[in-house]
Amino acid sequence: MRTPLVAANWKMNKTVEEARSLVYAMSARLRIIKGVEKVLCPPYLSLLAVHALLEGSDIGLGAQNMYWEEKGAFTGEVSPLMVKELCQYVILGHSERRLYFGETDETVNKRILAAQKFDLTPIFCVGETLEQYESKQTAEVVNRQIRLGLAGADAAFASRIVVAYEPVWAIGTGRASSGENANDVVGKVIRAALEALFGGSTAQAIRVLYGGSVTGANAAEFFGQPEIDGALVGGASLKPDDFIAITQAAAT
Repeated sequence: MRTPLVAANWKMNKTVEEARSLVYAMSARLRIIKGVEKVLCPPYLSLLAVHALLEGSDIGLGAQNMYWEEKGAFTGEVSPLMVKELCQYVILGHSERRLYFGETDETVNKRILAAQKFDLTPIFCVGETLEQYESKQTAEVVNRQIRLGLAGADAAFASRIVVAYEPVWAIGTGRASSGENANDVVGKVIRAALEALFGGSTAQAIRVLYGGSVTGANAAEFFGQPEIDGALVGGASLKPDDFIAITQAAAT
């Protein structure tokens, strides 16, 4: 059985003080929800403050990205060593990083291998654009992202990886995929690609989340699907009641 996981991607939102307030508003309620892993991913500047508030709890902490080098003349970047000091998780390959900051399957792969080296659990994002979806390229695109993004990863490490299927056309648009459609992509495309890389038992052990306009109102539709193991939540993770409802839905 795969333990469900719900991760909050706050994106570029919340000052340090606002981040503290958001944690205060929902951490007590999150702590009493059992049977699901919970992860908060605030902006870099808030990681230290949120880490202090979560210490001793069962709520994990994740960064929203990282560079692959340990240190050096890479102004503006954050290294795996820096992330490792505070976090257990790191989001890698998010579509916004690919779209706005030029990340590719190859550079995402370098980050995945750095996560492996430094014992960080990646939340590895894949998904197709609206144009690719409408031209029926979903399987081709997602298969390529899995194959190239995870190239060279060890099978032992791969079982820890969390994959997040986030159709780009559903992120922040209010236009979520249907539970049935998302389940088909996860089961027929993502797990098949994982099996080709790591074998059947590892592919079945890897948790796959759905992301893209998940709310407290529609979460149960996705979590009721047999191949979906939780959610990577964007906008709704900034709303305590909504994020609590999503997490609770994943635990039931």
